[in-house]
Amino acid sequence: MNEPIRTVAVLGTGIIGAPVAKNLRAYGAVRVWNRTRAAADEVGAAGGIVVADTVAEAVAGADVIVTVLADGPAVREVMAAAAPAFAPGVVWIQLSTVGPADTAEFADFARATGLTFYDAPVQGTKQPAENGTLVVLAAGPQDGRDVAEAVFDAIGSRTVWVAERPGVATRLKLALNSLVFALTHGIAESLSLATAFGVDPALVVDVVAGGPLDSGFLRAKAGAMLAGEYPAAFSVANSVKDAELIVAAAEQAGVAVDVTAAGLGRFRRAAAAGYGDADMAASHLAR
Repeated sequence: MNEPIRTVAVLGTGIIGAPVAKNLRAYGAVRVWNRTRAAADEVGAAGGIVVADTVAEAVAGADVIVTVLADGPAVREVMAAAAPAFAPGVVWIQLSTVGPADTAEFADFARATGLTFYDAPVQGTKQPAENGTLVVLAAGPQDGRDVAEAVFDAIGSRTVWVAERPGVATRLKLALNSLVFALTHGIAESLSLATAFGVDPALVVDVVAGGPLDSGFLRAKAGAMLAGEYPAAFSVANSVKDAELIVAAAEQAGVAVDVTAAGLGRFRRAAAAGYGDADMAASHLAR
C-alpha cells in the first residue's frame, strides 16, 4: 500500500498544475503557489486547498513538493527561492517538461539540499489532467517510491517507470512530444491542402474514420481546426518551448530531426501571428 501523504505543495497552477492540485486533495493536505496569485486563488476556490502567499510558505513543512512550471528557468528560480524552507527528507516530483541539462542540474540541486528527486514529466494535456488520467513517465530512486507513487496514482491512470537515473524520463517525454507535434502538423497540412485544392476538408476525417489512420487525437485536433476554435489544451507557446528542447537535445545526441525542426518554424509563425495562447492545433493557422 502506498504511504500516505501528509502535506503536498504544488508549485504552478496552470493548465496541468491546477487539476493536479485538485486531484491530490484525496491524498493529503494541499498547498498551492503560483507566480500569478489569481490563478492560485481559482484553485483555492475549489475548496480543500490552501493558497500560499510565497513559495517558501507553500513548501514549509511539506513532505512532497510538485513542480508544474513553465520551463527549466522557472523551476530553477522557484526552487532556489523555496530552498530555505525545505523540511528534511522532502520528495520532489518534477512534472514540468524541461531539457536533459536542466534535469541533471535539478538532480544535483536535490542532492545538495537533501531532497529525493523524481524526474516525472507527464503525457497528456488539460482533459486527462482534469480526469486524473495522465500517463506519468517516472525516473528516480527506489527509496521514496511509495510516496511518489501515491502522487502518481492521484493524478494519472498509468505510471511508466523508465529508470532509476533522473533524465531518462525527460528524454522519453521529448521523444513522445516529437510524435505529437508531427501528428498535429500533419493534420493541419492535410486539411489546408484539401481546402486549397477545393475539397471539403471534413472529407479527410471522413475517409480515415475507422481505419488505421484514425485516432482520438486526430479527431480532436481536426475538429478544432475545422471549427476554427482553439481553446488551449496545450498552447502554441508551450509547443515552441518543447520543440526547441527537442531540437537542442537531438543536436547534442547527433540525431537529425527534420520534421520537428520544420514544425518548430510552423509553431513560431503561428505564435508570431498572435496565436501563442491558442491550442497547438492553431498550427493550422500558420502561414
